[in-house]
Amino acid sequence: MTEVPRRPPRFLTIEQVAQELNVGEPLVRAMLKSGELRGIQVGGRGVWRVGIADLEAYVEEAYRRTTEKISRGDFAEAEVPQV
Repeated sequence: MTEVPRRPPRFLTIEQVAQELNVGEPLVRAMLKSGELRGIQVGGRGVWRVGIADLEAYVEEAYRRTTEKISRGDFAEAEVPQV
């Protein structure tokens, strides 16, 4: 019998998003409510879910904004990570 490969989940919980970004759940909730991070509310209780593609888009945009800030010199020297 052939097994059907499992598809990765399409949506993440607030807890999973917080783990991915290494931040607290209250920050993720605030980002969702402000629209900074795109998500949906499902079910009668309005449970939040974030699409994996939406999380990836947020991260890419954050990288873009950070690169712009660095190029403008908006970061103090101590804030720029040393590679």
